Amino acid sequence: MKYILFDFDGTLADSAHLHMQAWNALAERYKFKPVTMEDLHLTRHLTIQQRARLYNFPMHKLPVILPKIYQHFKDNVGDVKLFEGIKGMLDTLANQGFVVGIVSSNAKENIELLLKQEQIGSVSQVLSSSKIFGKDAVIKKFMEQHNITPDQVLYVGDEVRDIIACNKVAVPFMWVSWGLDGYELIEKENPKYVVHTPAELINTLIPKL
Repeated sequence: MKYILFDFDGTLADSAHLHMQAWNALAERYKFKPVTMEDLHLTRHLTIQQRARLYNFPMHKLPVILPKIYQHFKDNVGDVKLFEGIKGMLDTLANQGFVVGIVSSNAKENIELLLKQEQIGSVSQVLSSSKIFGKDAVIKKFMEQHNITPDQVLYVGDEVRDIIACNKVAVPFMWVSWGLDGYELIEKENPKYVVHTPAELINTLIPKL
């Protein structure tokens, strides 16, 4: 395994508060319910579709709402930080010879803005999926570009949609517990690894350190 692809929001970037702000700013206009940080914690066991029903959000409006949320991210990127320990983790992986990339449904420009802000030089490639459920196509394209097989790649993420995408293209998945979705959702999809801190991720992939 040489290539490690990371999800962005909820895995590398602590951005839930910013997405919540954008959601709530749009809630009244589009007639869905606002959320609190407590709501996010209490609904970790629910799928995106179940959360959508709970907050009266019609899924067909995603193509309208997501660009507005990502624009809010761009406008307020200074309020976003990486989770504690992420920068050191990425640097360690790169120094140990891993090729580190990001595959996210957030905008590529947003991701690159935060990487520059946080002085991250260890990420070699950033890929964005135009569809929230389309990461499998992007991961497949990445493997084709690099002429590699699924066993040479690991995807690291926090959401059940991430592992479902990985299972479609036979790429091993590592779940991180500090993000959006709870383990109840992830467990049935059989992640290869489960980690609870960036340090544990390093120890799992590079045991000798």
